[in-house]
Amino acid sequence: MLDPMYKLAVVRYRFMREWPGASEIFRILHDKGCEVDFLDLPADIDQKSLAKSLEGYDFVITSTRPYYGVEFFSNNQDVCILARHGIGYDNIDVEAAANHGVYVIRVPNVVERNSVAEHTIALMLAILRRIPWADRGTRGGRYRVINYTYNLFKELSAPKDLSDMVVGVIGLGNIGSRVAEILIRGFGSRVIAYDPYIDPGRARDLGVELVKSLEEVFTRSDIVTIHTPLTPETRRMINRDVLSRARRGLILINTARGEVIDTEALLWAMREGIVSYAGLDVFETEPLPENHPLLGTENTILTPHIAAFVETTQRRMLGSIVKAIANYIDGKPMDEHAVVVAKPRNPRKPRIYR
Repeated sequence: MLDPMYKLAVVRYRFMREWPGASEIFRILHDKGCEVDFLDLPADIDQKSLAKSLEGYDFVITSTRPYYGVEFFSNNQDVCILARHGIGYDNIDVEAAANHGVYVIRVPNVVERNSVAEHTIALMLAILRRIPWADRGTRGGRYRVINYTYNLFKELSAPKDLSDMVVGVIGLGNIGSRVAEILIRGFGSRVIAYDPYIDPGRARDLGVELVKSLEEVFTRSDIVTIHTPLTPETRRMINRDVLSRARRGLILINTARGEVIDTEALLWAMREGIVSYAGLDVFETEPLPENHPLLGTENTILTPHIAAFVETTQRRMLGSIVKAIANYIDGKPMDEHAVVVAKPRNPRKPRIYR
């Protein structure tokens, strides 16, 4: 393609450069005269530098980082569509985007639903059955097959089966409801949930008991799992005050957004024995710095924001936003394939039409 009519920047997705599945999907845009570039920009790049780096690009596919705010949109006049390769878009100032004529689109909720829910359950089971610790101990000779000492029993036995546990779900939306469904139907767990925005009838249909406060979830649950979007209301909602009320020995799981938990409060709760284990796929700072205190904890399972890393899911995620951009080029509605979260009154035009 010698003279591309459009240009797309894929920001902070190195794996897509070599993934054959991505190449197949991007061919949809190549066939419409769109060039695709991959940019490894720093997660904490400042707004003006980000704006400069994305000059000449009509479309951008971005991760959870960097942040796109007023300063970015004021200093970049080329980007027409900003697409989040995921469900959350808390790193984009949607109002600023709309005011500057930029569409913001994201992946439909249902696309990630099963993958993130399954990763959540996997973290629960890995912690309950002490699988990572058992693996390390077996490989290192600490544990021997058939040599069932009391130390092995004490260190590796689960307190209860999932069927005997109360699991608290914070956020009973798309993913949280699927987690609840798996726990209730698959394991026979008792599930309670806090979500002031959910239809009580929906909760009853799932077999979930809605509670009136966040604190009640923590006082009654053996496991708490977080499935709420990051908003000003939910930022650091899991803080020291909330954790201090938790049932002692709580297991805490987070596959939503790291900023929902106050990390210092979590570290305190783990030191105090209030939180016995934590399974975290997301963090307040991503990527985690090399000296981050979470990396030194023994009672955590840490995964690098991979809950949606299932190849079929990734194909559907990328396909949804690529097809939406293709529709935009063809003058068709983008919401046939993606969720449009910012619809500017006066949309920018691609550079070719200016």
